[in-house]
Amino acid sequence: MAINPLEQAKIEAAFAAAQQRTQAPILCVLARASANYEIAPLLWSGLLALATPWPLLIFTQLSAQRIFIAQLLVCLAAMVILSLIPQRSLLTPARVRRAHAHRAALAQFALRGLERAPGRNGVLIYVSLAERYARVIAADAAAQAIAQRQWQGLIDALVADLRGGDAAQALAKAAEACAGLLAPAFPATGDPAPQHRQHFHFM
Repeated sequence: MAINPLEQAKIEAAFAAAQQRTQAPILCVLARASANYEIAPLLWSGLLALATPWPLLIFTQLSAQRIFIAQLLVCLAAMVILSLIPQRSLLTPARVRRAHAHRAALAQFALRGLERAPGRNGVLIYVSLAERYARVIAADAAAQAIAQRQWQGLIDALVADLRGGDAAQALAKAAEACAGLLAPAFPATGDPAPQHRQHFHFM
C-alpha cells in the first residue's frame, strides 16, 4: 500500500482539522515497516540447510562430502528464492511482527513527546503497513477520560477501513473519530497544541 504526496497532504489536513476540536495533542505515524526484515531470508536459508542432511542420512547412502555440498546448494538456492520475496516480513512469525510493531509504537509515542504534553492527554495513532498493525496510545489523562473499549472501537474501524486499500481515507476518518472522543473531555482552547505543528509523519 503506497502513500503519495497528495494523500500525505490529505492525512495531514485531516489531523490538523481534528486538532482544532481539542486541546489534546493528536499525532499519527504511518510506518512502511516497524523493523528491518532483511535477515529473514538468511535465517530461513540456514534452517533449511541444517535440516537437509537428515533425510539424506536416513534414506540415501551419500557420502559426507556430497551431503555437505547438498547443504550448501540448498542454502544458496533458498537464499536466492527467498530474497526475491518483496514482503520479507511475511517470512517472520506473526507474533514476532506484532512485537516489533508494538515496540515501535511505544518508541514513537516517547519520541514525539506525547507523554510530556502539558495536560498529559496526548494521543498517538500508529499504523505499520508491513505488519498490518494499528494501535492507539494515549497518555495518562486521555486514557483515564476515554474508556478502553472506545479506543478499541476506533482501532477496529481503522483496521477495517485500511483493508479497503485507501489508507488516506482510513486515517482521515480515524482522525475525526479520535477528535470526537477527546473533544468532550479536552475541548479546544485557542491553539490546542503549539508544540506539535506537524500532525502526520510517514516513515
